[in-house]
Amino acid sequence: MIEGIATARYIRTSAQKAGLVMDLIRGRDVNDALTRLLYSRKGVARDVSKVLRSAVANAQQKEGASGDVDRLFVGSCYANQGPSQKRVRPAPMGRAFRIIKRTSHLTVTVRERPEQAAPVVAVPASHDDADAASPAKRPRRKTVAKGSPTVKVKKSRPEKSARSATPAGGNAVETADATTGTEKKTDEPAEG
Repeated sequence: MIEGIATARYIRTSAQKAGLVMDLIRGRDVNDALTRLLYSRKGVARDVSKVLRSAVANAQQKEGASGDVDRLFVGSCYANQGPSQKRVRPAPMGRAFRIIKRTSHLTVTVRERPEQAAPVVAVPASHDDADAASPAKRPRRKTVAKGSPTVKVKKSRPEKSARSATPAGGNAVETADATTGTEKKTDEPAEG
């Protein structure tokens, strides 16, 4: 497999900022990656684009390369931290603030996609074999028909007053009619 590597060293940006741009192009075709870098609003995208073009040129110079840019894709790309320049900025009351000017090393690797053979499609021999190979269908869930009454049973608490509508420990049954939307309450005596 043909591979081209290019590295730009001591680029004046932090490795974290460059890594954000590298994430945009990782695993993409070279033409798509260059387009994304062209329309990116990050300043380091211009430097990454230069490194990517250099990696493509390096891959095309290898022996056995097809020269077809459409088959190349970004295999790996990363930004390593370079040396930092330390500077001093004057601050109030005689103090000094330290400024760290970071640098990074950008590395891009492009690889050539292998040629793909035409896909082979398997055709079933007969209609009966296709039915036997298909999975069995699950049964449908049972649904309540529209208009049929639904019944909800609620356990009622024993009341302290003697005027309770339900005897202690009894069940109150609510019947809702789906067509009219009305509810009816009936009392059942306690069993046991």
